[in-house]
Amino acid sequence: SAISFIGDPSAVRSPAFQYGEIVPYSEMDTLPGPKNELYPRNSLVENNLIHRIGRTEKQTAGVQIAMAMDITIRSNSIYDVPRAGINIGDGTWGGHLIEKNDVFNTVLKTSDHGSFNSWGRDRFWHPNRKVMDSMTLEHPKMYTWDAIKTTTIRQNRFRCDHGWDIDLDDGSSNYHIYNNLCLNNGIKLREGFERVVENNILVNNSLHPHVWFANSLDVFKHNIVAKAYQDVGLKGWGDDLDYNLFSNEESMMKSQIYSRDIHSTYGDPQFKDPSILDFTVTADSLASTIGFKNFPMNGFGVQIPALKKQAKTPTVPVLNSNNTLEEDKSPTVEWLRNSLKSVDSEQEQSAYGLNSAAGVIVLGVWNKSPAVQNNGLKKGDVIIAVEGKPISTVKDFFIMNQNHQNKGRLEVVVMRNQSEKKLTIQTK
Repeated sequence: SAISFIGDPSAVRSPAFQYGEIVPYSEMDTLPGPKNELYPRNSLVENNLIHRIGRTEKQTAGVQIAMAMDITIRSNSIYDVPRAGINIGDGTWGGHLIEKNDVFNTVLKTSDHGSFNSWGRDRFWHPNRKVMDSMTLEHPKMYTWDAIKTTTIRQNRFRCDHGWDIDLDDGSSNYHIYNNLCLNNGIKLREGFERVVENNILVNNSLHPHVWFANSLDVFKHNIVAKAYQDVGLKGWGDDLDYNLFSNEESMMKSQIYSRDIHSTYGDPQFKDPSILDFTVTADSLASTIGFKNFPMNGFGVQIPALKKQAKTPTVPVLNSNNTLEEDKSPTVEWLRNSLKSVDSEQEQSAYGLNSAAGVIVLGVWNKSPAVQNNGLKKGDVIIAVEGKPISTVKDFFIMNQNHQNKGRLEVVVMRNQSEKKLTIQTK
C-alpha cells in the first residue's frame, strides 16, 4: 500500500481478526471504544499522487486504515491500482473524513471491491447470519461500540469499472456519504447500521442494498440515480428511502412496491455537460423538486500544480440508455436481480410468438433470485398475466406486484417457447 494507518491489536476489545473467528457474546468486552492508546489518530493525508502501486502484492490500497481514529484523506489522486483506492479495514473506531479525492481505475486485479472499500467486522458482526440477526435485535446499539464516531465521505469523484464506486462491505456502519460523483457502478451498502447517503449523483447506476438488517436505520435521500435499486436478500428497507430522482418511472415504481420513494420522481436530470465531467444540474432540472443541491464539479484530486499536471483523470462515461431514453423505447429494469423490459414493438411480438405487442420480457435472470428458483422464471420468458389479469408493461407488473406484496408470491402466465405456461414465482 502507499500509505497505511494500522493500530495495535491490543487496542481492540474482543477482536476477531479472521473472517470465521468469533468471540461469544457471553465472553465479550462490552465497553465502547479503544482499550488503550496504541493506535493512529488525528492524521492527515493530503495532496498526494498515488498510482501503479501493488505491482507484486495485490491486496493493497492507496490509503489503508485499520484500528485508527480521525484520519483525514483529502485531495488525493489515486488510480491504476489492483484493489481499492481507499480502504477502511474495520469499523474501529471511525471519525475519518474522506473528501475531494479523485479515485478511479481501481480493482484491476481483484474483485468484489470498490474505489472506496470498507468492512466492519466488529463485535456485532458474526459469520452466521442467524446468530448476528438475533444478537443485533437484542442489542441494537452494538455497532456503536466500535464505530464510535461517524465516518464522512463527501465531495469525492469515484469510478470503478470492476466493482462498486463506493463499497461498504461486511458490517460497515456509522457513515455519512454525501455530495459524491459516482461515475460508473454506484453505491453498495451491505449489512450494517446507520449509513446516511444523500445528495449524490450515481451515473449509469444506482444503490445496491445487500442483505440489510431489519433495523438498519439506513437513509437514502435526495440522490440522482440512473437505474432501479439492485437489492439482494433484505430483511428490511432501512429507515428512509425517499425524495430521489430516477431516470424512468419503472425504476421508481420498483422501489414503491416496498412503500419507499413515495415522494420521489423520475425524468431527465439535465446535466450541464457530461462530456467534460460536469454533472451540475440545470436550474430547471427535476432534481430541485427532490431537494438535490448542486455541489462543485472541480477540485477533485491532487492540487499541487506539479502533481496535478501529471495526474490522470477518469474516463468520461457514456450515458446509458436509461439516462437518455429514446422516445417510445422501454427501459430495462432490474427486479430481484432479474432484467425486465416491456414489449414495445411488433418485432418483439413476432420474436417471442405473442398475440399482441404486450407483456414483460425476462431479458436475464439471476439463478439465486427467489423468482427464478423452484422452476420459476427463465431467461426469454414473457410475462403476459399476473394473478389472472393480463399485463402489457413493466409498470403494470409492478402495480400487480405491489397489490400482492404481502403474499410473497405471484401467480403468473408466461409465454415460453411459443406456448403459455402457468407459474408460481416467489417475490421474497
